[in-house]
Amino acid sequence: MHTIWKGSISFGLVHIPIKLYAATDNKQIQLRQLHQECHTPIKYDKVCPVCEEKVSQEEIVKGYEYDKGHFVVLGDEELEAIAAIKSKTIDIIDFIQLKEIDPIYFNRSYYLGPTENGEKAYALLKQAMEDTEKVAIAKFILRAKEQLAAIRVYQRALVIETLHYPDEIRSVEHIPGLAEMELEDKELNMAKQLIDQLTTEFEPEQYTDEYRSKLKEIIENKITGDEIKIAKEVPETDIKSLMDALQESIEQTKKKTKRRRTTKKKAKTS
Repeated sequence: MHTIWKGSISFGLVHIPIKLYAATDNKQIQLRQLHQECHTPIKYDKVCPVCEEKVSQEEIVKGYEYDKGHFVVLGDEELEAIAAIKSKTIDIIDFIQLKEIDPIYFNRSYYLGPTENGEKAYALLKQAMEDTEKVAIAKFILRAKEQLAAIRVYQRALVIETLHYPDEIRSVEHIPGLAEMELEDKELNMAKQLIDQLTTEFEPEQYTDEYRSKLKEIIENKITGDEIKIAKEVPETDIKSLMDALQESIEQTKKKTKRRRTTKKKAKTS
């Protein structure tokens, strides 16, 4: 794995030297924008609209627009000076229960691995967190930003999840159309029945990115010159009422659940 960041975990008076690695891969298929006439990739030049000339990377500075058309310029030295104070330390602030963090706060996952001579301290922290069933809340600097993060045990390693700060979470009060509704008991019970039928153990391997698979198939067919087959659009069902929709969903789910259980039994016996 490629090392993204090197530093240490500050755990009381203990410093655990670690390396940071990306825990996830972006599998999205990247499409380039081409000139329709000759299929040449389009270039995006950085141009100053006032000077009407191209600007090189060396001529670009960072600025904050505090008013329309008015900027305060910040130099690299000023930005580096702010980050330098804690640029190589992950400071553990608190220990909490994982269930106390709402998933909306989670941002990105990274693996933490021990460096040479840090294996024992790393194993000690991991085992202590595992035994107490706690996660650590920490802060550290990554890519010139102070990150709020949660450190937790994942399989045989420690993983650090960057978190959104509370003021980065938008209030649900800004969502239009939210209102208290009077619900009929029969509709609510049917909705609960549908949820019960769809309830199962979480097995991430069974979920796939169907759009990416289809896009990859189209690309491969174009490369090999094979005919591309597009599935026919499924016609919308004429649903008379919410109750009809729930009942139909329950019947369809019964069939799917039966097929899923049969598949699982076959997989276990084979």
